[in-house]
Amino acid sequence: MSAPLARRLLAELVGTALLVTVVVGSGIAAQQLSPGDVGLQLLENSMATVFGLGVLILLFGPVSGAHFNPVVSGVDWLLGRRAGTGLTGREVAAYTLAQCAGAVLGAMLANAMFELAVVQISTKYRAGGGHWIGEIVATAGLIALIFALSRTARASLSAVAVGSYIGAAYWFTSSTSFANPAVTIGRIFSDSFAGIGPASVPGFIVAQLIGAGLGTTLVLALYPDVGGSASGGVVPRDIDGPATGSPSPTGPDPVLSESP
Repeated sequence: MSAPLARRLLAELVGTALLVTVVVGSGIAAQQLSPGDVGLQLLENSMATVFGLGVLILLFGPVSGAHFNPVVSGVDWLLGRRAGTGLTGREVAAYTLAQCAGAVLGAMLANAMFELAVVQISTKYRAGGGHWIGEIVATAGLIALIFALSRTARASLSAVAVGSYIGAAYWFTSSTSFANPAVTIGRIFSDSFAGIGPASVPGFIVAQLIGAGLGTTLVLALYPDVGGSASGGVVPRDIDGPATGSPSPTGPDPVLSESP
């Protein structure tokens, strides 16, 4: 049975906040521990994100689906429309607000832990065609992976699979794989290795939306009846039993989340 909306929103807010805390906090730590070595900083940042994301999916997935990402919530709604599964439009809007608020709070928490100014604005410039292509590729792959796992009853593998994909995408994409509009907004508030300047954000979000569309198209081509299994997010929302790849019998719920 799906949890009440208020409880799911709390899970999405806290889960997204902790995800951004992991991303930003490990970025600050990497910058302090390995000054002048950008490659090592990226390795430290990506490893922390892989493990942190996996843990957060396991912790919050049974409550909210562990989306932590507006494009995951939006695709959940889109794929579930005909079958009557997935989130409703109202729930997508509420999830998105919770995710974005959580992302900002998570960046501020990371700043506070490292005794930096709690509210700061990034000056890191990340705009450019290569970065946008990287975000399209990263987001398309994330969406395809999440909903393919859901469709083939393998959502129990999401913590490992999604974490592994994001960890790899840190390295094979030029943008270091944000793949998440909420996390992108949150990272504005960290003037660190993990930050992104406000002027770079619109291009990233547009690229993420394009990537989400391409990923959805791919998963529909590979699994035409995917909408019937859209019922939870990264993992199915089921607080009365173990997470499986099967859709919740009570209705709206598909597969996972975020990327940093």
